[in-house]
Amino acid sequence: MVALMNTLMIYEQFRAVLGEEGAKGFAQTLGTMFEEAKNAATKEDLLGLRQSNEASTTRLESAITNLAQAQARTEAQVKELAQAQDRTETRVGELAQAQARTEARVEELAQAQGRTESRVEELAQAQGRTESRVEELAGTMASFSTILNQLVIRSDRHEGSLLELRFRDRLPAYLGRFLRKGRVIQASDLLDQIEPKLAEAAVDDFLRADVVATGMVDGKPTYLVGEVSYTVDADDVMRAARRAACLVKAGLPTIPLVACEKISPQTTAYARQEGVRVWVDGSLLDS
Repeated sequence: MVALMNTLMIYEQFRAVLGEEGAKGFAQTLGTMFEEAKNAATKEDLLGLRQSNEASTTRLESAITNLAQAQARTEAQVKELAQAQDRTETRVGELAQAQARTEARVEELAQAQGRTESRVEELAQAQGRTESRVEELAGTMASFSTILNQLVIRSDRHEGSLLELRFRDRLPAYLGRFLRKGRVIQASDLLDQIEPKLAEAAVDDFLRADVVATGMVDGKPTYLVGEVSYTVDADDVMRAARRAACLVKAGLPTIPLVACEKISPQTTAYARQEGVRVWVDGSLLDS
C-alpha cells in the first residue's frame, strides 16, 4: 500500500515536468526500487540500496535535466512551427486573394473576348455587305465602261465620218504639194482595170476604201488609196496597205495613206514600216 502511494505521489509530482507518459514510467521505476528496498534484510543491503538509490537519483536528475532541455527544445520547435504555420496561413490567404483577383481578371478577359468576338462578327457582316456593294459597283462600272467605250467608238466613228467628208472635200488643199492636180474618184471607176487581175473578195475589199484619188507624184501619174479615222490604229494601216496593193497588183502605181487627227508613235512607226504615208491634223508626215 505504501509502495503504491509512493508511486502515485511520484507520478503526480513529475507529471507536469515529464508529461503523462514520462511521469508514469518514472514512477513505476521508483516504485520497483522502493519495493526492492523494502524486501532487503541486511544493513549492507540497505547501504548498497542507498548507494544504488543515490546513483539512480543522480541518473534521474540527469535524465530530468535532459528531459527538461528536450522539452524546452520541443517547445521552441513548437513555437517555430506555430510561427511557420501563421506565416503559411498568411501566405495561403494572400494566394487565395491573388487567386480571387486572377479569377476576376479571367472573367473580365472572357467578357472582353466575348465583346471582341461579337465585334469581329459585326465587322465580318459589314465586310460582307461592303464586298457585296463593291461587287455591285464593279458591275455598274463595267456597264458604265462598256457604255463609255460604245460612246467613244460612236464618237470616233462620227468624228471619223466628218473627217472623211472634210478630207475628201479638201483633198487638193491637204495634199496639194504632194499629190499635184489631185482629185477624188470613185473606187468603182477602176473596176474594169482591177477585176481581171483580182479575186472577187479582193475587189470587194478595195471598193470599201474610204478615199481613192488620182494625181501626179514626182511628175508621174499615181493613185492614192486612203483610210480615214479620227484616231488611226494598226488595223487602219493594214487596210490602207492591203487596198493599195490591189491597184499595184493590177499594174497601177499607187501610194497607201492614212488620214487622222490622232495617232500613236507606235502606229506611226508601223505605218512607216509598211510604206503607208500618214496625214495627221493637217500635216503630211515624212515617210
